[in-house]
Parts: sequence; C-alpha cells; structure tokens
Amino acid sequence: MSRADLLERVLTYLADAGVGDRSLRQIAAGAGTSHRMLIYHFGTRDALLVEVVRAVEERTMAALASLQDRSPREQATEFWLRLSDPALAPYERLFFELYGAALAGQESVAPVLDGIVTSWLADESRFAGLSLPRARMALAFIRGALLDLLATGDREAVDETVREFIDLVWPE
Repeated sequence: MSRADLLERVLTYLADAGVGDRSLRQIAAGAGTSHRMLIYHFGTRDALLVEVVRAVEERTMAALASLQDRSPREQATEFWLRLSDPALAPYERLFFELYGAALAGQESVAPVLDGIVTSWLADESRFAGLSLPRARMALAFIRGALLDLLATGDREAVDETVREFIDLVWPE
C-alpha cells in the first residue's frame, strides 16, 4: 500500500472518529493497516497528523482553484457552499482539532502551523485579486465562519453572515 493510500485511509478514519488521544496503533487499526506501516511511511503519530492537516488544506486549496474561471464574487459564493457542505464537516472538525492542538503548544504538531496562512497567500490568484491584507482578512473570515458553523450548527445565520461579507468585499 502506498503512502498516499495510507494517508487517505487515515484521513477517512480520523474524520469519522476524531484524533483525541488515539495512539498510533489505534489509528492504524481504524485505518485498516498496521502501526509499523504508518511508522515506515510517516515516522511518528504526530508527523502523520501534520500530514493529515496538510492534506485537508491541499484539498481545500484545490477546491478553490477549480473555481478560477468564475467572477470573484461567484468564486467566493461557490467556495463557501463547497466548504460548508455537511459532508465535509468531519474533515473540517479534524482540521480545527489539530490546528487547535498546535496553537495550544503541542510541540510535536507545531509544524501544522508552518504555512497555515502563508501557503494560502502565496498565490495571488487564489483570492481574486485582493490585496494581501484583504486576502488575509478573507482567509481569517472564512475560517472563522466555518468554525462558527461547526460550533453552532446555525447554518442560516452563518450563511447570512458570509453573504454579507461577500457583499462587502465583492459588491455587485
């Protein structure tokens, strides 16, 4: 089994079960592999978790990149619809769980923070021609809105807030 296949299995398992204090053996069993395979491909549990977060971020960036042929306003609207799809909620909870652990000072997962903002800002086309400060603001806003949605489940209120933000940044 390839490294990519293993990462996909782990991502699927953790999206369903969460990370919590699961050991590498528990993660391996949940992903249908052995802990030795995970060690061989990823080194440590925390190095594996860092790769999981990076995979979630890469998928999210790819979703946004797929919208480049649309107007900035349409990109923002469609991106939010894709991100807020309930089917993605487990992956987003996983992202925030690991992001939070890194922010809380868990040194072994601190590499999660490397590029967590700058990788998004590196490609100017990603935020439809926004200045760097506005692109950073848009990234912070979308993550905050997603966290709000996951925490409250108040889709109507969060969707309205996102529409209002899009109106402010990309008026018709």
